[in-house]
Amino acid sequence: MIAKEGRIILIPLLLVTFPIGVYAHASNNNILIVLYSILGLMFLFSLNFFRDPVRKAPIDKDLVISPADGKIVKITEIDDSEVGKSATLVSIFLNVFNVHVNRVPLDGIVLSKEKRPGKFLAAFDHKASDENEQVITVLKNDLGNFKIKQIAGLIARRILCYANVDIEMKRGDRLGFIRFGSRTDLIIPSKFKIMIKVGQKVKGGETVIGSL
Repeated sequence: MIAKEGRIILIPLLLVTFPIGVYAHASNNNILIVLYSILGLMFLFSLNFFRDPVRKAPIDKDLVISPADGKIVKITEIDDSEVGKSATLVSIFLNVFNVHVNRVPLDGIVLSKEKRPGKFLAAFDHKASDENEQVITVLKNDLGNFKIKQIAGLIARRILCYANVDIEMKRGDRLGFIRFGSRTDLIIPSKFKIMIKVGQKVKGGETVIGSL
């Protein structure tokens, strides 16, 4: 399955690549053949980047699932004004080969959504969590408040977030999409026991991050 966010790139690429390829081989023009090969590789890369696999979340409602595919690069305790004292921050780095769909980690009602302008440091740099352009979504449920930060990276310039204040979102729902390498931070209350470790690879919508 291909993410809808990729249509703006995939469709124009296909419309340009296909006729160039036909003409290049019909005319045996080496320059056009090289151009067609480059465009073809770009199309295949984009096709892989914008994949949107079906994910099935665990049944247990007390489990927090990963909001993104990628690699856990940081787990630390922080004081967060909206989540609470001694909250847990989990940072996930997404490279260009990861699925870039962001998902809701727990059922909840959206309290706020804020877009913050900022820098475009490499997403694996921990400074990116505070200094890079990002969209911050805060949700609440009976277990407390939790926060997802969609963070732009060195290449990423476009963050899409579909949350709106006061709407209810279900665990595993699509929260948004970040185009090209990026970072996703999850902040959850201290009551959750963390089930992952730094260096572990996770899948959005499936991998368990924490449990009560």
